[in-house]
Amino acid sequence: MRKIFFIVSVSLITWTFGQTSTPYKKKVLESTEIQTLFSYYAQEGIHGAVGGGLGTEALVNSTPTLVVTVPLNDDTVLNVESGISTYTSASSSNINPFMGFPVSSDQSSNYGYSKTRPSSTLIPSGASNSVVTNNAVETVTLGTPWFASSGASRKDALKYVSASITDYSDDRNTLWNANAYASTEYDYRSYGLGGAWTRLFNEKNTEISLKAKVYLDRWYPIYPTELHEYKKYGSNFLSSGYFQGVPLISQGGSVSDSYLPSKFQAWTNNNRSSATLSASFSQILSSRVQFSLDADLVVQQGLLSTPYHRIYFKDTPNYYIGNASFIPNYTDPSNFGVFRLADDIERMPETRLKIPVGARLNMYLNDRLTLRTFYRYYYDDWGIQAHTASVELPIKLSMKWTVYPSYRYYQQTQATYFKPFGEHLSTEQFYTSDYDLSAFDSQQLGFGISYKDLFTNVRALGFGLKNIDFRFQHYYRSDGLESIIYGLGVKFVQ
Repeated sequence: MRKIFFIVSVSLITWTFGQTSTPYKKKVLESTEIQTLFSYYAQEGIHGAVGGGLGTEALVNSTPTLVVTVPLNDDTVLNVESGISTYTSASSSNINPFMGFPVSSDQSSNYGYSKTRPSSTLIPSGASNSVVTNNAVETVTLGTPWFASSGASRKDALKYVSASITDYSDDRNTLWNANAYASTEYDYRSYGLGGAWTRLFNEKNTEISLKAKVYLDRWYPIYPTELHEYKKYGSNFLSSGYFQGVPLISQGGSVSDSYLPSKFQAWTNNNRSSATLSASFSQILSSRVQFSLDADLVVQQGLLSTPYHRIYFKDTPNYYIGNASFIPNYTDPSNFGVFRLADDIERMPETRLKIPVGARLNMYLNDRLTLRTFYRYYYDDWGIQAHTASVELPIKLSMKWTVYPSYRYYQQTQATYFKPFGEHLSTEQFYTSDYDLSAFDSQQLGFGISYKDLFTNVRALGFGLKNIDFRFQHYYRSDGLESIIYGLGVKFVQ
Protein backbone atom coordinates (compact mmCIF):
# COMPACT_ATOMS: atom_id res chain seq x y z
CA MET A 1 0.00 0.00 0.00
CA ARG A 2 2.79 2.43 0.91
CA LYS A 3 4.56 1.55 -2.34
CA ILE A 4 1.46 2.35 -4.38
CA PHE A 5 0.96 5.64 -2.48
CA PHE A 6 4.59 6.61 -3.11
CA ILE A 7 4.31 5.94 -6.85
CA VAL A 8 1.06 7.95 -7.14
CA SER A 9 2.56 10.81 -5.10
CA VAL A 10 5.65 11.02 -7.28
CA SER A 11 3.51 10.93 -10.41
CA LEU A 12 1.31 13.78 -9.15
CA ILE A 13 4.33 15.90 -8.21
CA THR A 14 5.94 15.29 -11.58
CA TRP A 15 2.73 16.14 -13.43
CA THR A 16 2.22 19.32 -11.40
CA PHE A 17 5.82 20.47 -11.96
CA GLY A 18 5.49 19.82 -15.66
CA GLN A 19 2.33 21.94 -15.80
CA THR A 20 3.75 24.97 -13.94
CA SER A 21 7.40 25.13 -14.98
CA THR A 22 8.72 26.91 -18.11
CA PRO A 23 10.57 24.81 -20.69
CA TYR A 24 14.29 25.44 -20.91
CA LYS A 25 15.15 28.45 -23.07
CA LYS A 26 18.69 29.25 -24.16
CA LYS A 27 19.86 32.80 -23.63
CA VAL A 28 20.31 34.96 -26.72
CA LEU A 29 23.71 36.05 -25.40
CA GLU A 30 25.41 34.12 -22.63
CA SER A 31 27.74 36.85 -21.36
CA THR A 32 29.05 40.36 -21.95
CA GLU A 33 31.20 40.93 -25.03
CA ILE A 34 33.67 43.77 -25.55
CA GLN A 35 35.07 44.56 -28.97
CA THR A 36 37.80 47.09 -29.74
CA LEU A 37 38.16 48.30 -33.30
CA PHE A 38 40.72 50.52 -34.97
CA SER A 39 40.91 51.71 -38.56
CA TYR A 40 43.49 53.83 -40.37
CA TYR A 41 42.73 55.49 -43.70
CA ALA A 42 45.06 57.53 -45.93
CA GLN A 43 44.39 58.96 -49.38
CA GLU A 44 45.99 61.08 -52.09
CA GLY A 45 44.33 62.79 -55.05
CA ILE A 46 44.40 65.81 -57.34
CA HIS A 47 40.77 66.99 -57.36
CA GLY A 48 40.20 68.67 -54.00
CA ALA A 49 36.60 69.92 -53.75
CA VAL A 50 37.66 72.78 -51.46
CA GLY A 51 39.79 74.05 -54.37
CA GLY A 52 36.87 73.83 -56.77
CA GLY A 53 37.80 70.41 -58.12
CA LEU A 54 41.52 71.09 -58.19
CA GLY A 55 44.34 70.54 -55.72
CA THR A 56 45.49 68.09 -53.11
CA GLU A 57 43.09 65.56 -51.60
CA ALA A 58 45.63 64.28 -49.08
CA LEU A 59 43.84 63.04 -45.96
CA VAL A 60 44.68 60.82 -43.01
CA ASN A 61 41.97 59.45 -40.73
CA SER A 62 42.14 57.17 -37.69
CA THR A 63 39.16 55.79 -35.78
CA PRO A 64 39.39 53.93 -32.46
CA THR A 65 36.05 52.36 -31.50
CA LEU A 66 34.70 50.47 -28.49
CA VAL A 67 31.66 48.19 -28.75
CA VAL A 68 30.05 46.66 -25.64
CA THR A 69 27.27 44.06 -25.92
CA VAL A 70 25.42 43.14 -22.70
CA PRO A 71 22.62 40.60 -22.12
CA LEU A 72 19.90 42.36 -20.12
CA ASN A 73 17.98 39.09 -19.64
CA ASP A 74 17.45 35.84 -21.49
CA ASP A 75 15.74 37.59 -24.42
CA THR A 76 17.15 41.11 -24.60
CA VAL A 77 20.55 42.45 -25.63
CA LEU A 78 21.95 45.96 -25.26
CA ASN A 79 24.66 47.13 -27.67
CA VAL A 80 26.59 50.38 -27.13
CA GLU A 81 29.21 51.71 -29.54
CA SER A 82 31.41 54.77 -29.11
CA GLY A 83 34.30 56.15 -31.13
CA ILE A 84 36.36 59.13 -32.22
CA SER A 85 37.24 59.70 -35.85
CA THR A 86 40.17 62.12 -36.12
CA TYR A 87 41.48 63.38 -39.43
CA THR A 88 44.05 65.69 -40.95
CA SER A 89 43.03 66.99 -44.37
CA ALA A 90 45.20 69.04 -46.74
CA SER A 91 42.12 69.89 -48.80
CA SER A 92 40.03 71.09 -45.84
CA SER A 93 42.96 73.14 -44.59
CA ASN A 94 42.56 75.29 -47.69
CA ILE A 95 39.23 76.64 -46.50
CA ASN A 96 41.70 79.32 -45.45
CA PRO A 97 44.68 78.80 -47.77
CA PHE A 98 46.35 82.08 -46.85
CA MET A 99 47.85 80.91 -43.57
CA GLY A 100 51.13 79.72 -45.05
CA PHE A 101 52.35 76.22 -45.85
CA PRO A 102 55.56 74.28 -45.18
CA VAL A 103 58.31 74.33 -47.80
CA SER A 104 61.60 72.45 -48.03
CA SER A 105 64.82 74.17 -47.14
CA ASP A 106 65.94 74.47 -50.76
CA GLN A 107 62.66 76.21 -51.64
CA SER A 108 62.43 78.50 -48.65
CA SER A 109 65.05 80.94 -49.90
CA ASN A 110 63.00 81.59 -53.04
CA TYR A 111 59.43 80.80 -51.97
CA GLY A 112 59.02 81.51 -48.29
CA TYR A 113 55.61 82.03 -46.73
CA SER A 114 54.03 84.43 -44.29
CA LYS A 115 51.22 84.10 -41.79
CA THR A 116 50.87 87.87 -41.59
CA ARG A 117 49.22 90.14 -44.13
CA PRO A 118 51.50 92.44 -46.08
CA SER A 119 50.39 96.06 -46.15
CA SER A 120 52.15 96.97 -49.37
CA THR A 121 51.87 96.74 -53.11
CA LEU A 122 52.72 93.53 -54.91
CA ILE A 123 55.24 93.70 -57.72
CA PRO A 124 52.77 92.57 -60.41
CA SER A 125 55.11 90.97 -62.93
CA GLY A 126 57.94 89.97 -60.66
CA ALA A 127 59.17 86.38 -60.39
CA SER A 128 59.83 86.59 -56.65
CA ASN A 129 57.28 86.45 -53.89
CA SER A 130 58.27 89.77 -52.41
CA VAL A 131 56.74 93.19 -51.95
CA VAL A 132 58.53 96.53 -51.52
CA THR A 133 57.81 98.77 -48.54
CA ASN A 134 60.02 101.82 -47.94
CA ASN A 135 62.86 100.10 -49.79
CA ALA A 136 62.48 97.02 -47.56
CA VAL A 137 61.49 93.58 -48.84
CA GLU A 138 58.65 91.64 -47.20
CA THR A 139 57.22 88.20 -47.89
CA VAL A 140 53.86 87.98 -49.63
CA THR A 141 50.98 86.01 -48.16
CA LEU A 142 50.97 82.84 -50.24
CA GLY A 143 48.45 80.11 -50.80
CA THR A 144 48.10 77.15 -53.14
CA PRO A 145 45.55 74.41 -53.73
CA TRP A 146 48.37 71.88 -53.97
CA PHE A 147 49.65 72.04 -50.38
CA ALA A 148 48.07 72.08 -46.95
CA SER A 149 47.94 75.44 -45.23
CA SER A 150 48.39 75.85 -41.50
CA GLY A 151 44.75 76.88 -40.97
CA ALA A 152 42.71 75.43 -38.11
CA SER A 153 40.43 73.57 -40.53
CA ARG A 154 43.24 71.18 -41.48
CA LYS A 155 42.16 68.81 -38.70
CA ASP A 156 39.02 67.85 -36.83
CA ALA A 157 37.50 65.04 -34.78
CA LEU A 158 34.10 63.41 -35.07
CA LYS A 159 32.85 61.96 -31.78
CA TYR A 160 29.90 59.61 -31.81
CA VAL A 161 27.91 57.19 -29.67
CA SER A 162 25.14 54.78 -30.64
CA ALA A 163 23.00 52.39 -28.62
CA SER A 164 20.52 49.70 -29.58
CA ILE A 165 18.27 47.24 -27.77
CA THR A 166 17.22 43.99 -29.44
CA ASP A 167 14.47 41.80 -28.01
CA TYR A 168 13.86 38.20 -29.16
CA SER A 169 10.67 36.19 -28.92
CA ASP A 170 10.65 32.96 -26.90
CA ASP A 171 11.00 30.85 -30.04
CA ARG A 172 13.75 33.20 -31.34
CA ASN A 173 11.86 33.69 -34.60
CA THR A 174 10.89 37.35 -34.09
CA LEU A 175 13.27 40.22 -33.31
CA TRP A 176 12.47 43.82 -32.40
CA ASN A 177 15.18 46.48 -32.37
CA ALA A 178 15.30 50.14 -31.32
CA ASN A 179 18.40 52.29 -31.75
CA ALA A 180 19.67 55.83 -31.28
CA TYR A 181 22.72 57.72 -32.56
CA ALA A 182 24.46 61.04 -31.89
CA SER A 183 27.63 62.57 -33.30
CA THR A 184 29.36 65.92 -33.22
CA GLU A 185 32.22 67.63 -35.02
CA TYR A 186 33.30 71.24 -35.40
CA ASP A 187 30.72 72.27 -37.98
CA TYR A 188 28.14 69.46 -37.85
CA ARG A 189 25.75 67.75 -35.43
CA SER A 190 23.77 64.60 -36.14
CA TYR A 191 21.06 62.75 -34.20
CA GLY A 192 19.35 59.57 -35.30
CA LEU A 193 16.55 57.23 -34.23
CA GLY A 194 15.60 53.92 -35.74
CA GLY A 195 13.76 50.66 -35.37
CA ALA A 196 13.70 47.22 -36.98
CA TRP A 197 11.58 44.08 -37.14
CA THR A 198 12.84 40.67 -38.24
CA ARG A 199 10.90 37.45 -38.71
CA LEU A 200 12.32 33.97 -39.28
CA PHE A 201 10.13 31.12 -40.47
CA ASN A 202 10.25 27.94 -42.55
CA GLU A 203 12.39 26.37 -39.79
CA LYS A 204 14.59 29.50 -39.81
CA ASN A 205 15.48 28.99 -43.48
CA THR A 206 13.66 32.18 -44.50
CA GLU A 207 14.14 35.65 -43.02
CA ILE A 208 12.34 38.93 -43.65
CA SER A 209 13.46 42.21 -42.14
CA LEU A 210 12.08 45.76 -42.16
CA LYS A 211 14.00 48.76 -40.89
CA ALA A 212 13.37 52.50 -40.55
CA LYS A 213 15.79 55.23 -39.53
CA VAL A 214 15.66 59.03 -39.32
CA TYR A 215 18.59 61.43 -38.98
CA LEU A 216 18.11 65.07 -37.96
CA ASP A 217 21.31 66.99 -38.64
CA ARG A 218 22.48 70.58 -38.47
CA TRP A 219 25.32 72.37 -40.22
CA TYR A 220 27.26 75.19 -38.58
CA PRO A 221 28.57 76.42 -41.94
CA ILE A 222 32.19 77.35 -42.52
CA TYR A 223 32.77 79.32 -45.72
CA PRO A 224 36.00 79.86 -47.68
CA THR A 225 37.89 82.81 -46.25
CA GLU A 226 37.25 85.23 -49.12
CA LEU A 227 33.49 84.53 -49.05
CA HIS A 228 33.35 84.63 -45.27
CA GLU A 229 34.87 88.13 -45.35
CA TYR A 230 32.46 89.21 -48.10
CA LYS A 231 29.54 87.93 -46.00
CA LYS A 232 30.82 89.81 -42.96
CA TYR A 233 31.79 93.17 -44.49
CA GLY A 234 29.79 93.33 -47.73
CA SER A 235 31.15 95.19 -50.74
CA ASN A 236 33.82 96.91 -48.56
CA PHE A 237 35.43 93.61 -47.58
CA LEU A 238 38.65 94.31 -49.54
CA SER A 239 39.42 97.24 -47.26
CA SER A 240 38.31 95.54 -44.04
CA GLY A 241 39.16 92.50 -41.96
CA TYR A 242 41.44 89.84 -43.36
CA PHE A 243 41.93 91.46 -46.77
CA GLN A 244 42.77 94.93 -45.55
CA GLY A 245 46.04 95.83 -47.28
CA VAL A 246 46.31 92.52 -49.11
CA PRO A 247 46.88 93.06 -52.86
CA LEU A 248 44.74 91.04 -55.27
CA ILE A 249 45.95 90.03 -58.70
CA SER A 250 44.01 89.76 -61.95
CA GLN A 251 44.53 86.99 -64.51
CA GLY A 252 47.05 89.14 -66.33
CA GLY A 253 49.19 89.59 -63.21
CA SER A 254 48.37 93.20 -62.38
CA VAL A 255 47.07 94.45 -59.04
CA SER A 256 43.29 94.86 -59.03
CA ASP A 257 40.53 95.66 -56.54
CA SER A 258 37.65 94.56 -58.80
CA TYR A 259 37.00 91.18 -57.19
CA LEU A 260 33.38 91.00 -56.04
CA PRO A 261 31.73 87.55 -55.53
CA SER A 262 28.21 88.97 -55.79
CA LYS A 263 26.67 85.57 -56.62
CA PHE A 264 27.51 84.31 -53.13
CA GLN A 265 24.82 84.22 -50.47
CA ALA A 266 25.09 82.45 -47.13
CA TRP A 267 22.75 79.53 -46.51
CA THR A 268 19.68 80.37 -44.47
CA ASN A 269 18.52 76.77 -43.97
CA ASN A 270 21.29 74.92 -42.13
CA ASN A 271 19.32 71.77 -41.36
CA ARG A 272 19.48 68.39 -43.07
CA SER A 273 17.13 65.47 -42.53
CA SER A 274 17.42 61.92 -43.88
CA ALA A 275 14.85 59.15 -43.69
CA THR A 276 15.59 55.55 -44.71
CA LEU A 277 13.25 52.62 -45.20
CA SER A 278 14.89 49.22 -45.74
CA ALA A 279 13.58 45.77 -46.56
CA SER A 280 15.53 42.54 -46.86
CA PHE A 281 14.74 38.94 -47.71
CA SER A 282 17.08 36.01 -47.04
CA GLN A 283 16.61 32.39 -48.05
CA ILE A 284 18.70 29.29 -47.42
CA LEU A 285 18.40 27.49 -50.74
CA SER A 286 20.30 24.38 -49.67
CA SER A 287 22.81 23.20 -47.12
CA ARG A 288 25.48 24.99 -49.16
CA VAL A 289 23.81 28.07 -50.66
CA GLN A 290 22.22 31.19 -49.16
CA PHE A 291 20.66 34.05 -51.12
CA SER A 292 19.45 37.50 -50.01
CA LEU A 293 17.88 40.66 -51.46
CA ASP A 294 18.08 44.16 -49.97
CA ALA A 295 16.36 47.39 -50.99
CA ASP A 296 16.48 50.88 -49.50
CA LEU A 297 14.55 54.07 -50.03
CA VAL A 298 16.39 57.18 -48.80
CA VAL A 299 14.86 60.66 -48.80
CA GLN A 300 16.99 63.68 -47.87
CA GLN A 301 15.98 67.29 -47.42
CA GLY A 302 17.71 70.51 -46.41
CA LEU A 303 21.28 71.72 -46.86
CA LEU A 304 22.72 68.94 -49.02
CA SER A 305 25.62 71.02 -50.36
CA THR A 306 28.97 71.37 -48.58
CA PRO A 307 29.36 75.06 -47.62
CA TYR A 308 33.15 75.22 -48.01
CA HIS A 309 33.42 73.67 -51.49
CA ARG A 310 34.50 76.45 -53.86
CA ILE A 311 33.09 77.03 -57.34
CA TYR A 312 34.85 78.89 -60.17
CA PHE A 313 32.87 80.25 -63.10
CA LYS A 314 33.97 80.13 -66.69
CA ASP A 315 32.32 83.45 -67.62
CA THR A 316 33.66 85.72 -64.85
CA PRO A 317 37.12 87.32 -64.36
CA ASN A 318 39.74 85.48 -62.29
CA TYR A 319 41.40 86.96 -59.21
CA TYR A 320 44.23 85.63 -57.05
CA ILE A 321 46.26 86.21 -53.92
CA GLY A 322 49.97 85.43 -53.89
CA ASN A 323 52.78 85.50 -56.41
CA ALA A 324 51.65 86.42 -59.93
CA SER A 325 54.43 84.37 -61.54
CA PHE A 326 52.63 81.15 -60.55
CA ILE A 327 49.35 82.01 -62.31
CA PRO A 328 50.28 80.32 -65.64
CA ASN A 329 50.99 77.10 -63.68
CA TYR A 330 47.95 77.33 -61.43
CA THR A 331 46.52 73.92 -62.37
CA ASP A 332 49.86 72.16 -61.91
CA PRO A 333 51.39 70.95 -58.61
CA SER A 334 54.40 73.14 -59.37
CA ASN A 335 52.21 76.07 -58.26
CA PHE A 336 53.03 76.74 -54.64
CA GLY A 337 52.63 80.48 -54.61
CA VAL A 338 49.16 81.63 -55.67
CA PHE A 339 45.50 80.82 -54.88
CA ARG A 340 42.43 81.74 -56.95
CA LEU A 341 39.54 83.42 -55.13
CA ALA A 342 36.14 81.71 -55.30
CA ASP A 343 33.18 82.96 -57.29
CA ASP A 344 30.67 81.02 -55.16
CA ILE A 345 30.21 77.84 -53.18
CA GLU A 346 28.69 74.54 -54.22
CA ARG A 347 24.91 74.77 -54.76
CA MET A 348 22.79 71.63 -54.94
CA PRO A 349 19.04 70.93 -54.75
CA GLU A 350 17.59 70.75 -51.25
CA THR A 351 16.01 67.35 -51.87
CA ARG A 352 17.50 64.02 -52.92
CA LEU A 353 16.02 60.58 -53.48
CA LYS A 354 18.27 57.50 -53.37
CA ILE A 355 17.29 53.93 -54.24
CA PRO A 356 19.90 51.17 -53.85
CA VAL A 357 18.97 47.53 -54.50
CA GLY A 358 21.40 44.70 -53.72
CA ALA A 359 21.71 40.92 -53.85
CA ARG A 360 24.04 38.45 -52.13
CA LEU A 361 24.85 34.84 -52.92
CA ASN A 362 26.99 32.87 -50.48
CA MET A 363 28.16 29.35 -51.28
CA TYR A 364 29.83 26.80 -49.05
CA LEU A 365 32.24 25.08 -51.43
CA ASN A 366 34.00 22.67 -49.08
CA ASP A 367 35.52 22.48 -45.62
CA ARG A 368 38.16 25.01 -46.63
CA LEU A 369 36.45 27.44 -49.00
CA THR A 370 33.39 29.69 -48.92
CA LEU A 371 32.39 32.05 -51.75
CA ARG A 372 30.66 35.35 -50.94
CA THR A 373 29.36 37.51 -53.79
CA PHE A 374 27.49 40.82 -53.82
CA TYR A 375 25.92 43.09 -56.43
CA ARG A 376 24.15 46.43 -55.97
CA TYR A 377 22.44 48.85 -58.33
CA TYR A 378 22.07 52.46 -57.21
CA TYR A 379 19.90 55.29 -58.56
CA ASP A 380 19.28 58.84 -57.39
CA ASP A 381 17.41 61.81 -58.79
CA TRP A 382 20.61 63.86 -59.11
CA GLY A 383 21.42 61.82 -62.20
CA ILE A 384 23.76 59.21 -60.72
CA GLN A 385 23.43 55.54 -61.52
CA ALA A 386 25.99 53.11 -60.14
CA HIS A 387 26.90 49.43 -60.12
CA THR A 388 28.87 47.64 -57.42
CA ALA A 389 30.14 44.05 -57.63
CA SER A 390 32.33 42.32 -55.07
CA VAL A 391 33.61 38.87 -54.26
CA GLU A 392 35.26 37.48 -51.14
CA LEU A 393 36.78 34.02 -50.76
CA PRO A 394 37.32 33.05 -47.10
CA ILE A 395 39.91 30.28 -46.89
CA LYS A 396 39.91 28.28 -43.68
CA LEU A 397 43.49 27.32 -42.89
CA SER A 398 42.65 25.60 -39.61
CA MET A 399 40.06 25.63 -36.82
CA LYS A 400 41.49 28.96 -35.66
CA TRP A 401 42.87 30.72 -38.74
CA THR A 402 41.02 32.07 -41.80
CA VAL A 403 42.22 34.40 -44.58
CA TYR A 404 39.93 36.65 -46.65
CA PRO A 405 41.09 37.77 -50.12
CA SER A 406 38.53 40.12 -51.72
CA TYR A 407 37.89 42.30 -54.77
CA ARG A 408 35.37 45.09 -55.37
CA TYR A 409 34.51 46.97 -58.56
CA TYR A 410 32.42 50.16 -58.71
CA GLN A 411 31.23 52.32 -61.59
CA GLN A 412 29.00 55.39 -61.59
CA THR A 413 27.66 58.02 -63.98
CA GLN A 414 28.07 61.76 -63.52
CA ALA A 415 25.64 63.83 -61.49
CA THR A 416 23.59 66.30 -63.53
CA TYR A 417 25.11 69.26 -61.72
CA PHE A 418 28.80 68.30 -61.92
CA LYS A 419 31.44 70.04 -64.01
CA PRO A 420 35.23 70.08 -63.58
CA PHE A 421 37.29 73.01 -62.29
CA GLY A 422 36.35 76.32 -63.91
CA GLU A 423 33.70 74.93 -66.27
CA HIS A 424 30.49 76.11 -64.59
CA LEU A 425 28.62 79.20 -65.76
CA SER A 426 27.32 81.91 -63.44
CA THR A 427 23.87 81.54 -65.02
CA GLU A 428 23.44 78.01 -63.68
CA GLN A 429 21.21 77.35 -60.68
CA PHE A 430 23.04 74.31 -59.28
CA TYR A 431 26.71 73.42 -59.54
CA THR A 432 29.39 71.24 -57.98
CA SER A 433 32.99 70.34 -58.81
CA ASP A 434 33.17 67.58 -56.22
CA TYR A 435 34.63 64.56 -58.02
CA ASP A 436 32.68 62.21 -55.75
CA LEU A 437 29.77 63.23 -58.00
CA SER A 438 31.68 62.81 -61.27
CA ALA A 439 31.67 59.79 -63.58
CA PHE A 440 34.33 57.31 -62.51
CA ASP A 441 35.08 53.69 -61.81
CA SER A 442 37.08 52.25 -58.96
CA GLN A 443 38.69 49.02 -57.88
CA GLN A 444 39.50 47.77 -54.41
CA LEU A 445 41.73 44.84 -53.55
CA GLY A 446 41.62 43.52 -50.01
CA PHE A 447 43.11 40.92 -47.76
CA GLY A 448 42.20 39.89 -44.23
CA ILE A 449 43.21 37.36 -41.66
CA SER A 450 41.17 36.15 -38.69
CA TYR A 451 42.09 34.23 -35.53
CA LYS A 452 39.25 32.63 -33.56
CA ASP A 453 39.52 30.89 -30.19
CA LEU A 454 36.26 29.12 -29.34
CA PHE A 455 37.52 28.16 -25.88
CA THR A 456 38.85 31.66 -25.01
CA ASN A 457 42.07 30.26 -23.57
CA VAL A 458 43.76 33.67 -23.50
CA ARG A 459 42.27 35.71 -20.66
CA ALA A 460 42.71 39.21 -19.24
CA LEU A 461 40.80 41.03 -16.47
CA GLY A 462 38.18 38.31 -16.38
CA PHE A 463 37.57 38.36 -20.13
CA GLY A 464 38.61 35.76 -22.66
CA LEU A 465 39.90 36.47 -26.15
CA LYS A 466 37.31 35.34 -28.70
CA ASN A 467 38.75 36.52 -32.02
CA ILE A 468 41.15 38.92 -33.75
CA ASP A 469 40.55 40.28 -37.25
CA PHE A 470 42.96 42.28 -39.41
CA ARG A 471 42.00 43.75 -42.79
CA PHE A 472 43.94 45.66 -45.46
CA GLN A 473 42.43 47.29 -48.55
CA HIS A 474 43.92 49.23 -51.44
CA TYR A 475 41.52 51.50 -53.33
CA TYR A 476 42.11 53.15 -56.70
CA ARG A 477 39.75 55.47 -58.58
CA SER A 478 39.96 56.39 -62.26
CA ASP A 479 40.13 60.13 -61.47
CA GLY A 480 43.43 59.61 -59.64
CA LEU A 481 42.21 59.21 -56.06
CA GLU A 482 44.09 56.43 -54.27
CA SER A 483 43.82 55.21 -50.69
CA ILE A 484 44.82 52.48 -48.27
CA ILE A 485 42.76 51.21 -45.35
CA TYR A 486 43.91 49.18 -42.33
CA GLY A 487 41.44 47.70 -39.90
CA LEU A 488 41.94 45.79 -36.66
CA GLY A 489 39.27 44.26 -34.44
CA VAL A 490 39.64 42.34 -31.18
CA LYS A 491 36.69 40.77 -29.31
CA PHE A 492 36.62 39.61 -25.68
CA VAL A 493 33.89 37.69 -23.86
CA GLN A 494 33.27 37.50 -20.14
